[in-house]
Amino acid sequence: MKSLIVYYSRKGENYWNGTIKNLEKGNTEIIAEMISKLTAGDLFEIETVKSYSNDYYKCINEAQTELHASERPALKSFVDSIKEYDTIFVGYPNWWGTMPMAVFTFLEHYDLSGKTILPFCTNEGSGMGSSEKDLKRICKGAVVKLGLSIHGAEAKESEAKVKAWLDKSL
Repeated sequence: MKSLIVYYSRKGENYWNGTIKNLEKGNTEIIAEMISKLTAGDLFEIETVKSYSNDYYKCINEAQTELHASERPALKSFVDSIKEYDTIFVGYPNWWGTMPMAVFTFLEHYDLSGKTILPFCTNEGSGMGSSEKDLKRICKGAVVKLGLSIHGAEAKESEAKVKAWLDKSL
């Protein structure tokens, strides 16, 4: 089984246990790297052409505007081919109850028929939101398994939780 771990993560200002904290590495990236280490899967970071504001509150307003408009922001790059991958882990922060629109852009670029999708989400208490339902809607022909929700402020201490989810899901 060959795995791909695709993720969108936010460095810099983030909501963190009720305050704003500047993160050198985004919470979702931390979890993606754990999954890669535990599965020997390939990592791919989803990056938008347009940068979001460094200010957390401005960023979430930009994200909400994109969501309401069903925008699909342009990405800097895509994986050349996903044919060799059986399992695709999809990681993201919960933005307004679902995935950032950049994740939609990435997934809609491919035919995911026959793939197994394993979502993982970092959040400060909102869980997976509607993201699993959204994944089932846009990943036609794929099997979307139960996702993993990680409290963002606990990302660095979540390896046991990630491993337990992997053991159950794979």
